[in-house]
Formats: sequence, structure tokens, C-alpha cells
Amino acid sequence: MIRLELVLELKYEVLGQDGADFIFNVHAAKTAHQVVRSERLTMSQPVAPQIATDRATGARFMRMHAEKGPLSLQYEATLDLVHHRADPRTLKEVDMTNLPLDVMQFVYPSRYCQSDRLFNFAFREFGALRKGYERVFGIQQWVQDHVRFESNTSDSSTSALDTLISGVGVCRDFTHLFIALCRALNIPARVATGTDYGADPALGPPDLHAYAEVYLSDRWYLFDPSGTSVPMGFMRFGAGRDAADVAFATMFGRVQVGPPRIAIRALEGPGLELPIRCEEALSTAALEQMGTDRGAFDGPPEREAVLRSVLLAH
Repeated sequence: MIRLELVLELKYEVLGQDGADFIFNVHAAKTAHQVVRSERLTMSQPVAPQIATDRATGARFMRMHAEKGPLSLQYEATLDLVHHRADPRTLKEVDMTNLPLDVMQFVYPSRYCQSDRLFNFAFREFGALRKGYERVFGIQQWVQDHVRFESNTSDSSTSALDTLISGVGVCRDFTHLFIALCRALNIPARVATGTDYGADPALGPPDLHAYAEVYLSDRWYLFDPSGTSVPMGFMRFGAGRDAADVAFATMFGRVQVGPPRIAIRALEGPGLELPIRCEEALSTAALEQMGTDRGAFDGPPEREAVLRSVLLAH
């Protein structure tokens, strides 16, 4: 079992006279494999947030209204990760006939993952690879070999096609390209958001991170398309079709955004292990699939109409 301790700080300046509304996705998700032992949320303004849980993924969304002026938020959590582990050689692609209906939405193109424009390219590059985990791993390796990680090289409009052409990006760009290539081969894939435990300090201070999850055999398995973090130390916030579904902060109004500050560490003690890079396939996803029960939060199918979303930096 892995025990992680997180401190996340966000700072904003609300500029509009009428204030601004926020939707945050920064609470640690609750699944059978990610158990939140303790958590605390502190805000500088006396607001009453509303929190709703997507029962299919365990993701939690917090909605609140802030008045004009400075707003700071600090979230602290301690949680336990008990991974489902599998031999990669046993994991198979699921044909469309047997794919769970609630997983099918993750085969379709989405705003940032234009898989319908990558069919020919994906089949030419990966069609001959052995189907299953081996082919998905091959796609991940290709993305890492052909895209260079570089901060501040993309923005909230950068798509998988843009990254394929430019050959440069940050974690969300690697992830979108990887997802689009998987979907082009009819392999369900989605983005999973969290923290970048184990990243090289040369890449900058700890930050929010975009992983990918691919549906193989009977569940969602983790992949790190950018290769910058240690998947065993992945703390889960949310999961969706692409970054538009899981922005960690979405703002409705005039807001000046400060850089996030994140500190995450793995605790040591009896019965605990430290996250390492391993050969096994890992999963911490909820067993229920997205769409089975959307819970109290029934958001719009697209969040493109919001005034401003803060997506993942790296």
C-alpha cells in the first residue's frame, strides 16, 4: 500500500464587481483503490461551496461564488493507494461487440483528440503490432520518441493534431495525442488528472499532471504518455474524454490566475511502500464506468462555452 500526502494551493484575484463563479476539480477522487484518510479545505473568503460526486469515477466537483478581491484555496489530503496489478501480457483489447456500453464514448473523437483524422496514420504505424497491452505500450513509446517535452509550448487550444505536427508539448499534449491514436484503432482511452509525483526537478516544481487510461480486458489501466512521472504515485482527481472535461479550475467571470503550488510526498512506515516504476499494469479507477450513474453533478457534455478554463500545465 502507498500512502501519499498532498498540499495544493491556488491563488486568484477576482476582478469583476459582481465577483466570479468557480468550478474546481481538486479533491482527491474516492474509489475502491484510492481511499482518502483525511482532508481539509481552507479558503480565504467566507464562501459556502457545494460539492458533488460523480459516482462513476469518484471525481468530486466543487462549485462556489467568490466576491471581488483576492481568493486563495488550500487543499490538504492524505490517502492510501491499493493498486490493482496485472501482468501486461494477459491484457487484451476488447472488440466492439463486447465493449461495455458505458465505455463506448471513449472510442469517439473529442475536442482535443481528433481520432477520426488519424485513422490512416494510426493503422500504418501501429496496425501490425500485437493487439492488447503491447500495442498500447508501443503507441506510448512512439509518442515519447516523437514529441519533445518543453514548458510553455502550447495553450488551451492545442489539440492532438497540433502536437503531432509540432512535435513538442507538455503532459496534456502528450496525453491527447496518445488518446487520439488509441481511439483511431478503436481502443477506448481517456484522460486522468492528478499530480506529477516523481517528476524530474529539472522540469520545474511539482505540478498537476495528465495521465491516460486505456480500457483493456475488464478495466481502465494507467499510462503516462509523457513519461515524466511515476504512475504508481498517481493521485487521482478526475477522468474524462479530454482536458476539457477535467480542468482543475473553471472560471465564469473576470479572474487573474496565479501559479499553483503543490507539495506531494509518499509516507514511510510499517506496511507502506514507496512508489517505483514497475513492469506491471496498474489501475486505481472505479469499477463502475462513466455514465452508469452520473451522481449529483450532471454537467454539460462540453465545457467549451465557459469563459475560461485552467487546464493542466505539465
